[in-house]
Amino acid sequence: MPAQQTIATMSPEPMRVLIVDDEAPARARLRVLLEDIQADCSTRVVGEADNGLAALAFLQQEPVDVVLADIHMPRMDGLELAGHLEGLPLPPALIFTTAYDNHAVQAFELNAVDYLLKPVRAERLLAALEKARQRQPGPARQKLQALGQQLRGSGRTHLPCHERGRLLLVPVAEVAYFKADLKYVTARTPEREYVLDETLTHLEEEFPESFIRLHRAVLVARRALAGFERAQEEGDAYGWALLRGLPEKLPVSRRQWSVVREIAKG
Repeated sequence: MPAQQTIATMSPEPMRVLIVDDEAPARARLRVLLEDIQADCSTRVVGEADNGLAALAFLQQEPVDVVLADIHMPRMDGLELAGHLEGLPLPPALIFTTAYDNHAVQAFELNAVDYLLKPVRAERLLAALEKARQRQPGPARQKLQALGQQLRGSGRTHLPCHERGRLLLVPVAEVAYFKADLKYVTARTPEREYVLDETLTHLEEEFPESFIRLHRAVLVARRALAGFERAQEEGDAYGWALLRGLPEKLPVSRRQWSVVREIAKG
């Protein structure tokens, strides 16, 4: 009789997990649950973060397979984090954890791998991780950004800038103006310029309370306006906007001249 052959089965590599929650007890509970289901789903917690900004900083240094993220967090919430994850070279699977069962939950089911209501149960976490292992990656950035804006009632707090293989986050509160040049939009802060993969139209729609259009190629932050002056020569600019703390002047079109002057007075 032929000798019996043994077929060796290869165990999958542990899934690398990042836990993101602003509450330490919630992070500790997820760690315990992950330990409880190790026999059914091998995982390794490689890090923790208490907000979306800290999570993205961690992911710049160490990629992971799965992010377990709360939704309501300071500095950057889970919804905005989800949009930025899609810009990473190797986007991880995202599983939301939330205490809020509201109208957004159905959208999470479509755009993230899964959502888990707190208190998270072991069997639901296991099912979500299995989904993450089998997921087919797909871009959900725009849908998640739109959903996040709807729930927060305002736009993003940070804008992504891809530079030399890194993901930089530009705080919207520090941007003095956006300027379109050919295929790109630059964001000017007091320190430097950043090239963004955005459109002025989208930025104008997302931040109507914070930025106003001066020209077909320029949006300016209301807080950055220091004054105006009329153009001395004929050209593309009917006038110029003066900025607080920056030497450059921004062109104002004839069409927008009266509009921005009235806004400045108000």
